[in-house]
Amino acid sequence: MARKRRSPRSVQGLEMLSRVRLSTHFFLRDFLYSEVAAIHGIANIPDDPDLAIAAGTALCEQLLEPLVSAFGPIALRSGYRSPALNRFCNENRYNCARNEVSVAGHIWDRRDEQGGMGAMVTVVVPWFIPQYEQSGDWRPLAWWIHDHLPYSEMCFFPKLAAFNLGWREYPLREIRSFAAPKKGLLTKPGMPGHDADHSTLYPGFPKEPN
Repeated sequence: MARKRRSPRSVQGLEMLSRVRLSTHFFLRDFLYSEVAAIHGIANIPDDPDLAIAAGTALCEQLLEPLVSAFGPIALRSGYRSPALNRFCNENRYNCARNEVSVAGHIWDRRDEQGGMGAMVTVVVPWFIPQYEQSGDWRPLAWWIHDHLPYSEMCFFPKLAAFNLGWREYPLREIRSFAAPKKGLLTKPGMPGHDADHSTLYPGFPKEPN
């Protein structure tokens, strides 16, 4: 049985943890940076590294690698958040949800109320930016992901069509947005068209991840 990893308390320990490879293109270090943590001096380190690694690996292998395969390089924004950092962000209005909402989301090392693990990261797809700047419509990318990848949640933002992309053991399959032309809920299980083929809504997109 593999020895359980401890949360690092030294620079050397954090270096070793951050070098863990989650998938072909991504390492844990890619998800630990936070502007809020850097400015306010808050450690953004998993309390349960093994759970964070397991959830992050699923996120990368099942969602991020297929995105890279289909669209080329992607940019990562907010990834893992420690409970302390997420709570600080929420209390100081840095656009973060409460901790109880963020477990198995941005808080990778806490399970949800069903006991399932999950992970979330904010993503920008540069391939899509020219189309978004011309049309102002984020929905083609959302529907492509919906039709092709086993996501749990997506939530889109106005700048660069950035979006939160989540993976969970028990997926919700919900898409929401703070951006026009469709703010609020786009789809969830049981809504009309949720299980339909949406390929006519994203012409010119890759047919499948390579």
